[in-house]
Amino acid sequence: MTRARATLTGFSAILLWALLALLTIGSAPVPPFLLNAICFAIGGGIGLVWTWTTGQGALLRRVPLKVYLFGTLGLFGYHFLYFTAFRLAPSAETGLIAYLWPLFIVLLSGFLPGERLSLGHILGALIAFSGAAWNVLAREGGESNALGLTLAFGCAVTWAAYSVASRFMGQVPTVAVTVYCLATAVLSALAHVALEQTLWPQDARAWGATLALGLGPVGLAFFTWDIGMKKGDIQLLGVASYAAPLLSTLALVLAGIAPPSLVLLVAAVLIAGGAALAARASAKRGQA
Repeated sequence: MTRARATLTGFSAILLWALLALLTIGSAPVPPFLLNAICFAIGGGIGLVWTWTTGQGALLRRVPLKVYLFGTLGLFGYHFLYFTAFRLAPSAETGLIAYLWPLFIVLLSGFLPGERLSLGHILGALIAFSGAAWNVLAREGGESNALGLTLAFGCAVTWAAYSVASRFMGQVPTVAVTVYCLATAVLSALAHVALEQTLWPQDARAWGATLALGLGPVGLAFFTWDIGMKKGDIQLLGVASYAAPLLSTLALVLAGIAPPSLVLLVAAVLIAGGAALAARASAKRGQA
């Protein structure tokens, strides 16, 4: 697979994550960890079908246990920290800190073999981050506290580290994400039993939203993201990731759940400008 094609494949994950908020709202009143368990089970099921139809089962048996532990900690660790942070500090500041992960991906990518971090990538990431910050901080905030904000920072670091470290595991087949998903589903189910009251989807619409979550944003997206991180333009994908919260808000606007506003327009301009700057820096590097 070419670098450009892998980058586009990784970008498809960002587009799928744009539906996360809309579908999560549609799945109400299912609590977060139960929803996580259901969706990751569906995502793991997708992986099992892919593994079986492509005859890659033997590859899964050759993947070291430490790789499976790494992947599971990345997926479950991020979601556990994210949900816990918002339970403790349901504020705009929490969301902003949690969305530091694209910036961390760009910065950490400079330490990868064969990658070169340019000023254009850094400026692009900062400009895009300012757009995401504008979008998040303009919302009505709740109460925040130090522990919740610390956990939000931890979830950003966890996802950035998982994403960037995937590049070191280029020899690990993407079907391994199947095991990450299934293990995360089991751990999420345990967290649900320990921390939450069981509430299932109440009607066909809620079940449909839950199924769509498992098929897309909390399923296929992790497979395509793995391809993008391992073989694509990691800096460009990091900057482009700031489009996810913006597109997520736009999806809510189109669904009539959130009103359009000048805040969205300004955020869109900043994020698009940052991504364009990073893309230009990547193009120059390719020509060098």
